[in-house]
Amino acid sequence: MEREDILIQQIQKLRILPLFYHADKTTCVETAKALYAGGVRAIEFTNRGENAFVNFKALVAEKKNSMPELLLGIGTIKTADAANNFIEAGADFLISPVFDATVADAAYMNKILWIPGCMTPTEIHVAQNAGCKMVKLFPGNVLQPGFVSAVKELFPDMLFVATGGVEPTKENLSAWFKSGVAAVGMGSKLITKELLEEKNYNGLTQQTKQLLDLMQAI
Repeated sequence: MEREDILIQQIQKLRILPLFYHADKTTCVETAKALYAGGVRAIEFTNRGENAFVNFKALVAEKKNSMPELLLGIGTIKTADAANNFIEAGADFLISPVFDATVADAAYMNKILWIPGCMTPTEIHVAQNAGCKMVKLFPGNVLQPGFVSAVKELFPDMLFVATGGVEPTKENLSAWFKSGVAAVGMGSKLITKELLEEKNYNGLTQQTKQLLDLMQAI
């Protein structure tokens, strides 16, 4: 089985993909460790700030030191240069808010999983023709679960990850998974501004455990 397929299977098994960015290196590392302690085994660190590359390398180093089972992906990848730089730095997978042909080429050449962002059937079709097996539906709070139910019939072999506005409630998560998504991405709804400001990493770990328990109950 190809490495890409193994990663996809692991994301499907986990069903949740936390995502975050912070300008402070220590906060990034402690946040990842808190999520890992709560049971998370895949994280998307977003490339959304000037410290993203340096902080990502710190995450890679900490992964090797204390989080051996972690799949560490890099998100908000919009150019081939960014893709190649983060792959070289140790990214396990790439995620984009859009479909970009140059990023697709970079992922293909490096034999690494790439999850492009899509919002229309046309974009999903383009991604599928490019060889993508999993796409990010973004923004989820605009598309809603009903969109997944509709397009799932058109693309039965495509796996969907809903990101943006996903709520950590039984009602919201049940609606998404009932619609047919393989996983959900969750940022500030899980890794709240208050938890980070207070450096309440134990609280984040407990909140993560509760969310994973909720996912199992659905």
